[in-house]
Amino acid sequence: MIESYLWRVRASRLVGLLGLLQARGRMTAAQLAAELEVSPRTVLRDIEALSAAGIPVYAARGSLGGFELIDGFHSDLPAAASAPSRSPGPGGATAQRARVLLSPRGRRLAALLGRPADIRVRRSPHVVAGREDWVEAWVRIDSPDIAVLDMLALGAEVEVLHPPELRTGVREAATRIAALHASPADPRAAGTPSS
Repeated sequence: MIESYLWRVRASRLVGLLGLLQARGRMTAAQLAAELEVSPRTVLRDIEALSAAGIPVYAARGSLGGFELIDGFHSDLPAAASAPSRSPGPGGATAQRARVLLSPRGRRLAALLGRPADIRVRRSPHVVAGREDWVEAWVRIDSPDIAVLDMLALGAEVEVLHPPELRTGVREAATRIAALHASPADPRAAGTPSS
């Protein structure tokens, strides 16, 4: 029983590692370890396991080095489809960033989902009472509608701090979802026989 649990945890971590490399490009072992909440040595073992499984991960040496996937590699993970473009947006404009608070579970969830695709965790001196283990992060916003969906995917594990428009968009979408679930479901929809 414990072996199957550990196997699932490691498999989940390997998928998260692959998703991070797809979504963000080159990352150091320390950055990957911080995102996955494991030791750098565990990340090195996981990189070795991905390589053994045929995933083209390679190490780049030097002060700007790290691990990355060979250009052109695509997997079936959702992060591959949502990997951010590093080029400026239309008309040369750069993408906006949102400031959020993430719970430890939210960080793991974002790593597994591969969304939002471009999260940068920042150490913040601001600590919210009752959420001392939450971290501040910056998230790239390429589209306001997609940013709202990305935040909703993390549920109660994220709080949008800025921009106010994104915070309002998440609140309005959550209110619509709550309204849909406010009354009991139609018994016929659940397949319950009516009397």
